[in-house]
Amino acid sequence: MIRLALVLTLLALPVPALAHKVIAAVFPSGSAIEGEVGFSNGDMATDQPVQVFGPDGALLGETVTDEDGFFLFEPTEPVAHTFRADLGAGHVADVTMSAADVARILGVAAPEPVAPAATTAAAPGVALSDADRAEIARIVRDEMRPLRREIAAYREKNDLQTILGGMGYILGLFGLGFYIAARRQLKTQGSA
Repeated sequence: MIRLALVLTLLALPVPALAHKVIAAVFPSGSAIEGEVGFSNGDMATDQPVQVFGPDGALLGETVTDEDGFFLFEPTEPVAHTFRADLGAGHVADVTMSAADVARILGVAAPEPVAPAATTAAAPGVALSDADRAEIARIVRDEMRPLRREIAAYREKNDLQTILGGMGYILGLFGLGFYIAARRQLKTQGSA
């Protein structure tokens, strides 16, 4: 009887779902908008067309993701930009960069103040050229890409729903154990 209950319990346990959520992000990258599109399981959307829409829904342009799921788009207007990619099977990436962020990229708004550490890094009397600054920005972006991807994957794996679901399984197993123990106790009391 116990073996049958154990087999039924094991058959009733859910199989891990292979579902995944779409992850999409955009951020300033020099004079362009850089973004990434992929799935929470770590797969990135490669060679995926990405359409860019303005706040009124008008198509502002298109771009395509590279082999790592990243794309670049050069904005021309200081309006909110919505990036949309249809990944198939009902998966749609949809992310927006605010008009204020786009305006900063275009240089319409006042630039952000330079951090004190950045000004003290250079030797006295030596200024960085625009080409040097662009190269440093490119290197930092390339180094940040894997970190962004890892953070997004971590958020997807350790959300509140997963934690509560695990606690539910534990409580359910305890309930099943108490039920079986109570049935045994009733059985032994009934035969005595």
